[in-house]
Amino acid sequence: MREQLRLWTETIETFVLEVISEERRGTGAALMRAFLFTLSKLYQIGKKARRFLYNVRILRDSTLGVQVIAIGNLTWGGTGKTPVVEKFARELRNQGRNVAILSRGYRSKPPPLHKKLLDKILFREDTTPPRIVSDGKSLLLDSETAGDEPYMLASNLKDVIVLVDKDRVKSGRYAIEKFGCDTLLLDDGFQYWKLAGRRQDVVLIDCQQPFGNEHLEPRGSLREPPSHLARASVIFITKSDGRTEDLRKRIAQHNSTAGIIECIHSPLYFEDVFTGQRADLDLLKGRKVASLSGIAQNESFEQSLVKLGAELVYSKRFADHHRFTQQEILNAINRSKKRQAEIIITTQKDAVRFPKIDRRDLPFYFMRVEIKIVSGAEDFRDCVRKICFR
Repeated sequence: MREQLRLWTETIETFVLEVISEERRGTGAALMRAFLFTLSKLYQIGKKARRFLYNVRILRDSTLGVQVIAIGNLTWGGTGKTPVVEKFARELRNQGRNVAILSRGYRSKPPPLHKKLLDKILFREDTTPPRIVSDGKSLLLDSETAGDEPYMLASNLKDVIVLVDKDRVKSGRYAIEKFGCDTLLLDDGFQYWKLAGRRQDVVLIDCQQPFGNEHLEPRGSLREPPSHLARASVIFITKSDGRTEDLRKRIAQHNSTAGIIECIHSPLYFEDVFTGQRADLDLLKGRKVASLSGIAQNESFEQSLVKLGAELVYSKRFADHHRFTQQEILNAINRSKKRQAEIIITTQKDAVRFPKIDRRDLPFYFMRVEIKIVSGAEDFRDCVRKICFR
């Protein structure tokens, strides 16, 4: 039942995305876009009203007395946020900070429904402690319970606390009291206004699709209008191609003081999904390769394989955050073999959602990537210095 619900949700999500991006034509799709446009105007009013209530202190934010770095974006999906969170966490940890990453755990396993309903009926405060994905020493949860991105961060950062809770004031307080953390990284935190204090906002902008289709959700992918870049302390232009002059000019219209850092997603190595064995980047050169992915920008991932010398003979795409079944993996193997693929490549984010399988007819690797700064390295170092030595 749960699996059917998940597939149904993904089907609806894919349909809506096709309508928003105008891949779907016809009268029905046009009417739906008009309806979504009306909703986006109401959404904008609601967003402004909520921000106003925070500004006049009717809605109150909280201060925990530690450094807070909120890393997020104006659009949803595909900006490459997780590697940037990892880079900040690693650099801050190297500078001696005791770091906790606070995530809401998008599509993680929710708490029992009866408990949530009972708490709401009785107006009872949720006292359940946050989920500890990593205590800085050990990985304590699986990807389904934690969510794929927190699980991936905890896997890559062995000495950083990773907590999951929708209430990040509560999880931040827990990180301070339980683990003595002095620096909190809010994963996807630009729109999280409840936690203030000594805060820096880091905003990511995808060089390829800076502001989506320029519409606010649900008509588009913008979560806030571009003018809200004014709140940013630092702006990362991700997936930079070096031709960013026009984008920089537009950013300057809204924020002329924030440091601007340009970066790319740089492949590090390949790792076997099931055995953990690593291989160099020349693994794909001259080989027939199949790809399997369920991320926001599948095409970008596939292009990166071609750039590494792969002959892409088969690709299978799923919705973002898709949780794979054993049968789907076996189907991918069978179809890859029919296309004479020698190896199957996926992303690390997808690999954490793979089930265990006994049959491995083809090698199955994920590509490990990291953020590489190509412009504005001094702005990044300055941002870290402000946090560490304020």
